[in-house]
Amino acid sequence: MTKVAIIGAADFQCPLILKAKSLGYETHVFAWEEGAVGKAYADYFYPISIAEKEQILEVCRRIQPQAVCSIGSDLAVITVKYVSEALHLNGNSAATSLQCTNKYEMRKTLQAGGLPCPGFFVAVKAADLKQAEQLTYPLIVKPTDRSGSRGITKVANKEELAAAFAVATDYAFSHSAIIEEYIDGDEYSCESISFDGRHHFLALTKKYTTGAPHFIETGHMQPSDIPAAMQPDVVNIIHKALTVLGIKNSASHAEFKITSAGELRIIEIGARMGGDCIGSNLVEISTGKDFVKMVLDVALGKAPDLTVQHAPKVAAIQFVFTQADLQQLAYIKQTAPQALVLQTAMQPIGSHKIVDSGTRYGHYILACESVQQACTLCGVSVNV
Repeated sequence: MTKVAIIGAADFQCPLILKAKSLGYETHVFAWEEGAVGKAYADYFYPISIAEKEQILEVCRRIQPQAVCSIGSDLAVITVKYVSEALHLNGNSAATSLQCTNKYEMRKTLQAGGLPCPGFFVAVKAADLKQAEQLTYPLIVKPTDRSGSRGITKVANKEELAAAFAVATDYAFSHSAIIEEYIDGDEYSCESISFDGRHHFLALTKKYTTGAPHFIETGHMQPSDIPAAMQPDVVNIIHKALTVLGIKNSASHAEFKITSAGELRIIEIGARMGGDCIGSNLVEISTGKDFVKMVLDVALGKAPDLTVQHAPKVAAIQFVFTQADLQQLAYIKQTAPQALVLQTAMQPIGSHKIVDSGTRYGHYILACESVQQACTLCGVSVNV
């Protein structure tokens, strides 16, 4: 039987576990036990933190899986690379994994490759912040090695910069922050799958956030509102960036902005599916293609199956922040229940403070017949 080692068991990893099982694969799942909802679906579960790559490798040497994979987690990418490389399984290189999980290394690599990036520098100690004098405010301060909108702040001056730096370095595993010039414009992402260095475009995603100062994502929609005439250039730039970063065998999630002047600026790129159900759910709805299976295919050393399996629809995910968001969900259930394909359990509104993507109160996913229907049900405006 084909054995697959899956790194992570949080809610967003469950589609990978379930897909592997549906394909007849034996699933071996590794995660810290607290919050490991995927444990219930795994054939074998190992209560080992995804950061403990040496321990996971030791177990995998006994299991001898044919693939090691994960979706939607930067931290898991490092362990996937470490274990797959040691077992001579398909994946990306160590250099690629570093460049795609450390924002400073990513920026340096993209800049050297001639890709469009903002001015930036890395700061490890407060004295390093003097380099901000060479940049133009406002600035964005981020941990160098975290995802999920954790520790991100937009700042307008050096007084705000010092406070934001303290927050970012507290979140960062490396206790360092990347400071870069703020890019104004609408935010998007490009979802792709790569095999043997060949990149396959899947979808462009429109992203919605809370805005400054922390930019926590409130929702996503596919297709995006990027004009059709512009899309080939966007995909070409992003795929050039994938090549520069060395992404050869994995999913990828490339975040970027398009300025008011129509110029693309890369925010960051992960050698993984987009989180927030972008890869695991929205791509399948909006393209009819099984992105999760593609991840398994590539990890097993097989070309990804790009077959369209059903008619595409407009896909959207909305995250719950307020009572009004719950009222919108009630409206959907009353007027278009057939569009609601997934709803999580909702935590009580106000039960805690939302500080990043991991602390939102819940979410729901829609599959709509048109962009207009999706916009109406989500309460947003999208021009396509």
